[in-house]
Amino acid sequence: MKQRNRNGKGGRVPLFLQRKRKKRKKKQRQKQRQKQSLPYLLCAIVFAGAAIWLGGYGIFTVWQSRHAHKIQEKLRSMKKAATVFVPSEIQYDRNGFPVAGVDAFWDNLFREISIMERNPAPAVMPRYQSLYEINHDMAGWLSIEGTVIDYPVMQTPEDENYYLNLDFYKQPDKNGCLILDTDSEAGIGTKDCGYADGSAPSTNLIIHGHTMKSGDMFGNLQLYAEEKYGKEHSRICFDSLYEERVYELIAVFYSQVYYEKDEVFKYYKFFQADTEEEFYEWYRNIKAMSLYDTGVSAEFGDEFITLSCCSYQVEDGRFVVVGKRIM
Repeated sequence: MKQRNRNGKGGRVPLFLQRKRKKRKKKQRQKQRQKQSLPYLLCAIVFAGAAIWLGGYGIFTVWQSRHAHKIQEKLRSMKKAATVFVPSEIQYDRNGFPVAGVDAFWDNLFREISIMERNPAPAVMPRYQSLYEINHDMAGWLSIEGTVIDYPVMQTPEDENYYLNLDFYKQPDKNGCLILDTDSEAGIGTKDCGYADGSAPSTNLIIHGHTMKSGDMFGNLQLYAEEKYGKEHSRICFDSLYEERVYELIAVFYSQVYYEKDEVFKYYKFFQADTEEEFYEWYRNIKAMSLYDTGVSAEFGDEFITLSCCSYQVEDGRFVVVGKRIM
């Protein structure tokens, strides 16, 4: 049967129609190829965008981490530069008594008494005066020898989480600051003076900090889960603005933040023991939960410090280190 043209007549298709059909088919193939390549193109764009974003985020993260370290070093330098005269020849035993350089010890003690007589009201220790003038939210300084923990501790009664993602200068910083729980009272004055004209610290000071992957803040606190490490770093130093304090490791345990209605032991609810019953309820629980025996005991009337950070063994998990005040 003969092929018909558009006029319905038999014979070959005119040349111009053949060319027109070829062009149409060519365009159809091009469109089809474009449709097929579109998903790949979109993937390439997304991948390139993600690479650029991750690269930029990585650079920003490194810069932010270095910036945070510079800030912390600056604060430590300011603290160190303002430290009052302490004779280097004085040596102390584990209980804080001088065993060498006794004459220098007494000279220094009389000097401090003289300053106290001229300034009977509680005064911020010289090493912290410049830092406190910069930021009145500073409540003290936490340090543990042989670790990276050597930071100011902040407290904002109006908003406990204010420094969660801010540095000492109130600038954005994912490390945040170490935060003294708003229900903790750091105390005003010194124990030696019976906190005269001031106020005694609460039974238990709870300090919160981020578990940073970099190891900053409380990023390495969970190393205390190992008994050997805990015993090698058993001394925890926390200075209020007015006095130096030293604590001895007494318990290390995992816990979590529970629902308000849950009737379980909540370590983060203990701040003040007004009765022996309140104290021993808390004390028995932390000793029972401790991952190992630290060899340190306590009794009603002692003071404590609790370091708390996030852990991920359960939902809203926490890792906790507790110390008893010995000086």
